Amino acid sequence: MNKIKLNKQESNTEWKAQLDLQFSFSGERTILSHRKHFGPLQVQKPFYPEPNGVCHVYILHPPGGIVGGDRLNISIEVNSNSHTLITTPAAGKFYRSAGSFATQQQTLKIAPKGILEWLPSENILFSGAKARIKTKVELSCDSHFLGWEISCLGRPAAGEIFDQGELDQRFEVWQEGRPLRLERLKLEGEDPILKAKWGMLKFPVIGSMVCVTEKTGLVESLRKINVLSMDQELFSVTQMKGAILCYFLGNSAERARKYFIRAWKILRQEVIGPEALEPRIWRT
Repeated sequence: MNKIKLNKQESNTEWKAQLDLQFSFSGERTILSHRKHFGPLQVQKPFYPEPNGVCHVYILHPPGGIVGGDRLNISIEVNSNSHTLITTPAAGKFYRSAGSFATQQQTLKIAPKGILEWLPSENILFSGAKARIKTKVELSCDSHFLGWEISCLGRPAAGEIFDQGELDQRFEVWQEGRPLRLERLKLEGEDPILKAKWGMLKFPVIGSMVCVTEKTGLVESLRKINVLSMDQELFSVTQMKGAILCYFLGNSAERARKYFIRAWKILRQEVIGPEALEPRIWRT
């Protein structure tokens, strides 16, 4: 597991946090078999709302925001035959930085016949934020991953645009040590990509969803997902060898979640098996 090394010269006001979780199948359900943390990263007691023993876990970050110099490291291991769903109760907020980058690294390892559903809330990048965010998924040939990452540049509801700051975000999926899907979004405030037709078209919210599967015949049903809106948002679906990919580009993180949740419900039932049951925290 990745460990954070502390530098004596770093400010005491910067948060350093690590959360290590391991899930194992025991009896008739998946249990949280190992938990270790330091700093402001925690998990609630696991929930079991589904009859098949899927372990629902909510990751908590009590400070509520991340500033320059903060470093959060999350390590998840899903052992063989385990099935875990992980989400967060609120958006991650990256605040304006005085100079240092805030770093959030998430390493998700899934053993053979293990299943991980990674469904976090969005990350909001305040104007002036400097963030490095990396999610790396490591699978075997017969494990399952279904998850998403959503980023909101600025605060559209408050009229704030991302005109200052930097974002370096990676979403990587590896299978048997080989890259299956590598995505990287690297930009600065006022970057031409934010407004360009070949870029983000002035939309502040971007999302990526990955379902690792060889199953075909699902793309058309996913493309029919329609969330009524006056916005000219974009939702696209494609299939590559080994995975189905969904993308969102629009003005609202809430709407990105609506699209992805509908896609998740289809993919959950068709690829993983049991019908999707939304985490209770989403309804609060």
